[in-house]
Amino acid sequence: MAVSAKLYLTVLVLLFVAGATVEAQVTCDTVNSDLGPCVPYVIAGIGNGPSSDCCNGLNSLLSAAATQPDRQTACSCLKSLATFISDEQLARAASIPDQCGANIPFTISRDVDCSAVPRLFH
Repeated sequence: MAVSAKLYLTVLVLLFVAGATVEAQVTCDTVNSDLGPCVPYVIAGIGNGPSSDCCNGLNSLLSAAATQPDRQTACSCLKSLATFISDEQLARAASIPDQCGANIPFTISRDVDCSAVPRLFH
């Protein structure tokens, strides 16, 4: 009987640990979709700053990126996109979080180390 209880407890612990495994929910498609409204500002400098739709998309992305793997994925997607735009466009993209009053845990740049994105927002 004691062996059976230990086995049961071991199975419960294993199920708990397996269920606690965190997988990224944010994809580059998520990033592209949420930040799509920012493209006119980034590419052509349209407007005096990012639109409210852009800021809402950024906040939506930040809400979705609740885990470190999610934030690292978002960082990697933005880093990849940064390789295709000019320095001026990159500067506009990097200014969006401040202009939207959003706190992201990394700098939008071509050389950001996405593996260093912290576990928690500050």
